Amino acid sequence: MTDATLITGYREAGYVLLRSFFQKEEVDLLRNIAKEDKELDQHSFGRKDGEGGTVRLSLWNHPGEGIYGAFARCNKMAEMAEVLLSDEPYHYHSKMIMKDAQVGGAWAWHQDYGYWYQNGVLTPNLVSAFIAVDPANKTNGCLQVIRGSHHCGRIEHTLTGDQAGADPTRVDAIMQRLEHEYIEMNSGDVLFFHSNLLHRSDRNRSETPRWSMICCYNARSNDPYFDSHHPRYTPLVRCEDSEIIRTGRSRLENPSDGLSFLDPNRDESATSLGEE
Repeated sequence: MTDATLITGYREAGYVLLRSFFQKEEVDLLRNIAKEDKELDQHSFGRKDGEGGTVRLSLWNHPGEGIYGAFARCNKMAEMAEVLLSDEPYHYHSKMIMKDAQVGGAWAWHQDYGYWYQNGVLTPNLVSAFIAVDPANKTNGCLQVIRGSHHCGRIEHTLTGDQAGADPTRVDAIMQRLEHEYIEMNSGDVLFFHSNLLHRSDRNRSETPRWSMICCYNARSNDPYFDSHHPRYTPLVRCEDSEIIRTGRSRLENPSDGLSFLDPNRDESATSLGEE
């Protein structure tokens, strides 16, 4: 698939799905390390969905030097973000979404820019890379999108449970005109999507977990116009794709990644970052 084809598809649909973007060994290392990571677990917190379910997640602003950072900083991720943003990308934040079997809650329809607008970001020229750590399907609560909804502009968001969701009346009207899609993914697939794309997910009612890691990038020219709780432009220190496996194997011997996780009780960023 050429850059021109990717850009055209992204601009029309608001997303592009790249199958087998990461090798099996790469995503297997990520899955095994994340699910044994005591720090990741200890720094996770729940978001109630207003329907009786809760999703756990952990957040961090700076990519770090370990395997999580290697995924966010590797050349193929950075180059794809650069193509889709048509600008130099920098790491905005990353998170691990832990939608556990049977108990993982839903996310309401929302746009990431619906949150990030408050951080002084003037345009929605941000892109999120949704990495399927576990396979994602309708049964375990895969991501859903409204194709082309990023063209509708920023929509007002209101609180539902612990989550801010897009105005339901407007979402209903949009769904009458645009296509609602379920994005089923295999481990290692990556969905790159626009910050104004409406997306959501259902509760995980299956016997299998549905974890995902999401790396978000902002364009350098879109640096916030004021200082806030969220970091501003910081050059992305890119690494070779091979760093994923190298750091992953090293991580098995050295359990510390040196990440600065966000605390929802202390860090404002943890309450205003866009979710899944």
